[in-house]
Amino acid sequence: MFLLKKIVGPLLFPLPVCLLLMAAGLVLLWFTRRQRAGKTLVTAGFVLLTLFSYAGVSGRLVRSLERSYTPLVSVPSGVKWVVVLGGGTSSDEALPAAQRVSEGSRARLVEGVALWRQIPGARLVLSGGSVYGSGSDAESMTALASSLGVAGEGVVLDAESLDTESQARNLKQVVGGDPFILVTSASHMHRSVLMFRKEGMEPIPAPTHFVAQGNRGWSPSDLYPTVGALRSAETAAYEYLGLAWASLRGKI
Repeated sequence: MFLLKKIVGPLLFPLPVCLLLMAAGLVLLWFTRRQRAGKTLVTAGFVLLTLFSYAGVSGRLVRSLERSYTPLVSVPSGVKWVVVLGGGTSSDEALPAAQRVSEGSRARLVEGVALWRQIPGARLVLSGGSVYGSGSDAESMTALASSLGVAGEGVVLDAESLDTESQARNLKQVVGGDPFILVTSASHMHRSVLMFRKEGMEPIPAPTHFVAQGNRGWSPSDLYPTVGALRSAETAAYEYLGLAWASLRGKI
């Protein structure tokens, strides 16, 4: 099931879907007499790709996820756990472990460490295993945390979990029924909270790594499609597909 999810899921992301539509249309145009159908598919793929490449469209899609919870400003009393979910790591051995973390993992770790430092005696839990040859999120985040002066008995590793579902299941064995601060990317927080609560846990959301950030006024760059906007659309698609898949399987 996990393998199926990892293979089929990415095919439903905006870029693959748009390219598949255009490819199917080109096949019809070049090798069949179904010219109208071919033109329709190519046009649909092009229009969708263009729309997803504009921040005004993709930004709205991801913002609806990111604003489910607001950033955690003050730390609740009595909390003794800060859980940081990994967001991707490279296994490139040419780089030090601390430099292999993705942008998402780095943002999550920084936020987690900042909150952890506000709670005397708290434990910092770094979660995320190695998936299909990638690096271990937990180990790379630990290396980065160590370079920031965070080490010792206050850090707990979960290097076995492969996805959010397994993180919720495995981390219950670590924090038990205690309330805990949950740190992950803002777009990922909604699904994470639902999955952890399904396991009977009490997460306190602390979203970070906000992708959709608006600026006052207008900029000439708003007129053009960007790779960043397409990446935001992919982030939104990833989370909405994850929510649908979890709902179908009764995990949220």
